[in-house]
Amino acid sequence: MRIPLPLIRTSDGSHAGGRSAMTCRFRCGDACFHEVPNTTANPYVGDIIAGALSRRSVMRAAAVVTAAAAAGTAASVAAAPAAEAATDATKHKPSSKGARGLRFTAVAPNTNDAVTVPDGYGQNVVIRWGEPILRGAPAFDPEKQTAKAQAQQFGYNCDFLALLPLPGEYNRQILVANHEYTDEILMFRGYDAANPTREQVEIAWAAHGLSAVVVEGERKTGALKPVSRHPLNRRITATTEFRITGPAAGSDLLKTSADPSGTKALGTLNNCAGGTTPWGTTLHGEENFNQYFANSSRATDKRYGIGTGATERKWELFDKRFDVAQEPNEVHRFGYVVELDPYDPHSTPRKHTALGRFKHEGATVRLTSDGRPVVYTGDDERFDYFYKFVGSKRMMKGTSRAAREHNLSLLDEGTLYVAKLTGDSPAIEIDGTGKLPADGEFDGSGEWIPLATATAKGAVSHVEGMSAEEVFVFTRLAGDKVGATKMDRPEDVEPNPHTGKVYVALTNNSNRGKTGYAGVDEANPRNLNKHGQVLELTERWNCADSTKFAWSLFLVAGDPNDPATYFAGFPKDQVSPISCPDNVAFDPHGNLWISTDGAQLGSHDGLFGVATRGDRRGELKQFLTVPKGAETCGPLVQDRRVVVAVQHPGEIDGADVDNPASTWPDGPGTYVRPAVVAVWRKDGCDIGV
Repeated sequence: MRIPLPLIRTSDGSHAGGRSAMTCRFRCGDACFHEVPNTTANPYVGDIIAGALSRRSVMRAAAVVTAAAAAGTAASVAAAPAAEAATDATKHKPSSKGARGLRFTAVAPNTNDAVTVPDGYGQNVVIRWGEPILRGAPAFDPEKQTAKAQAQQFGYNCDFLALLPLPGEYNRQILVANHEYTDEILMFRGYDAANPTREQVEIAWAAHGLSAVVVEGERKTGALKPVSRHPLNRRITATTEFRITGPAAGSDLLKTSADPSGTKALGTLNNCAGGTTPWGTTLHGEENFNQYFANSSRATDKRYGIGTGATERKWELFDKRFDVAQEPNEVHRFGYVVELDPYDPHSTPRKHTALGRFKHEGATVRLTSDGRPVVYTGDDERFDYFYKFVGSKRMMKGTSRAAREHNLSLLDEGTLYVAKLTGDSPAIEIDGTGKLPADGEFDGSGEWIPLATATAKGAVSHVEGMSAEEVFVFTRLAGDKVGATKMDRPEDVEPNPHTGKVYVALTNNSNRGKTGYAGVDEANPRNLNKHGQVLELTERWNCADSTKFAWSLFLVAGDPNDPATYFAGFPKDQVSPISCPDNVAFDPHGNLWISTDGAQLGSHDGLFGVATRGDRRGELKQFLTVPKGAETCGPLVQDRRVVVAVQHPGEIDGADVDNPASTWPDGPGTYVRPAVVAVWRKDGCDIGV
């Protein structure tokens, strides 16, 4: 049976779910309270099926796949099909057992100040903010913290996570974590937001970026422990040198007084989600970089949400590169996908301009049939777009120095595309209420519109009126010009390694249909969307480099009692409520795992698993919840372990060091600390089987 959904409020009367004003201040610079940067008239993807999908008895089967694909292989799709839609005949006859990988007792929605996991599962905190990871690093002391210490310790607000194998070291892996942003109010006792000190600012610089740390599994449990001072451990901060690569490297748009070459940047900021590559590196998306830059007056900056006055953190008072009036091009050096080689602690990380500049939620990779990389990435902003990059160079197999150098250049040459979605029903049938069109479903086709192509000999723009350099630096404006489809905060985009289908997490957008915003179309039949949805996309012939695709809605999030929700046709009395999908990942069985951010149903955010195929398709179950004020990030689902990042615990309006809203993970009298958590079955068996 579906878990009852309680109406839960915090002690101050506000809903426990949802994003606090503190989160808006420190993570995204109050993006939701600013004017939406995209003011074009392009069509927009919103709460796609809404109430119409509740009438799923009239949904038609839309998938046309080969027998091999139906059996769960990555075989070719027979045509350019719509994504799967369950018929009444299948959705009411699921097998008696739950989907393999999801056979656990669903966690009930709750507001516990803890990580709550299913019965029979254990957990441990792997690593916390401030734990020493480099040689010579001091123990964490929040009352005597220094920038030098923080640069040697695990950073703040962990988001994306990767676990990479470590050959030759038994039961060890390399954990790579993003550190998206800092909560100065929760980091420094008595913090004065109007007058931060230089030391506080430099600590914050050191707390941003990335961490690479070797972790070791316990033999008798699924617990993970950091191996401090391992030679592969590394910190990347807001002052680490990066190499700018690709078609915009050396452009006049990227040159600054400190770097007249336009090829070297200091630091990476607001790294949200990311991905791992088949050649053994990690990718990290620079998301809300706009909030760190002050005093802009340009239209191009306005399209990226860069403000005209002072910033929240006031870094511009301590380094002129954060003042657009003094260093106009510094901001052009952020908003890219970053690549790190975790196996070489002395390597220079790269910023790949060929993947475009926008608020990258992350970047995930699949290979074409001939071994070229295809990278999917979303622009996390209301009414913005999602993209893919198709590389032109083939991956070289092996781990030789030549192979690694070659593969590190794979994302510098290829074509950048943006998505345009089209419905298949007459516009007159889309009335804005969610009423189904005559053909009984909301779905359609799409195309990848080329923006620019980068080669070893130069780059070519496919956008009229823009040079190639302008396309790669002002990618949002290029998407505007070609009529890309507006989306509801496209966040993580992940291809299913078993089927090739691509899943796009669209977190929410309550501005849909308001005065001055986009109107309805078949992809956007409902006027408001506060719970989000997950889009399922099938590339034509299941070829990653295709320029055509089919789309449909896999999930429409919210309370299953709401007729506007939809769970791929699975009976709604047997699923968990879910709101605001953010990051997505796949387990070894091909199930999609979804972490949430800002849930609007009264419960804390959590992690959910959902079957994507078979007679349990759409069966969604909550696996865990996170503490008060926290967001669930970076999900990794291995055979015997689930790993999540607990980001910004205690981030509740009015909270500070002396009045904490959460005491996780170490209890009363301690600083609240973002951390990484591992979860495993106590009997030692695989997750959910």
